[in-house]
Amino acid sequence: MTKQLIIKELSQRHTAMVDYVLSLTPKEFMFSFQNKWTAGQQMDHIIRATSLLPLAFNLPLFIPGLIFGKVNRAPLEYDELVQKYLSKLEKGAKATTIFIPKKVPYASRIKLAEKILRKISKINSAVDLISETELDHYLLPHPILGKITYREMLYFTMYHVNHHSALAKKYLAEK
Repeated sequence: MTKQLIIKELSQRHTAMVDYVLSLTPKEFMFSFQNKWTAGQQMDHIIRATSLLPLAFNLPLFIPGLIFGKVNRAPLEYDELVQKYLSKLEKGAKATTIFIPKKVPYASRIKLAEKILRKISKINSAVDLISETELDHYLLPHPILGKITYREMLYFTMYHVNHHSALAKKYLAEK
């Protein structure tokens, strides 16, 4: 997938989540199915998961190269990355402490929505300055997937927001 398509998908997918969550009534926004995360908590989790990416993608490229090394394998395609992530989830992988959302009040929904869209805009601006080759050459750490390429991190970010949007919808359908 090209960088420009990734940038487009990141914007569209995160905007779709924001639009969905903002469309919820207070009761829907706060609904928790069997102690699962509320729609607001799903949104907060996405913010937490993307919070360091603008910084990571703005680092001079030699820094991640020094810290995390360079790729010694073929880069994964989108579907391969998603399958790897789903396999880890099936084996019990879960969000680590810093990515677990706290209680999210309905009144904070607009602030959260704006924060998500700002994060994605910053990520996209940084990624736009990185070459296609560099996206497959440099690594970043992921708490579940280990060291993955910049492009794979972007694939994950694309999938991740859809995954949590789908969970929010699924849990609401169960009420």
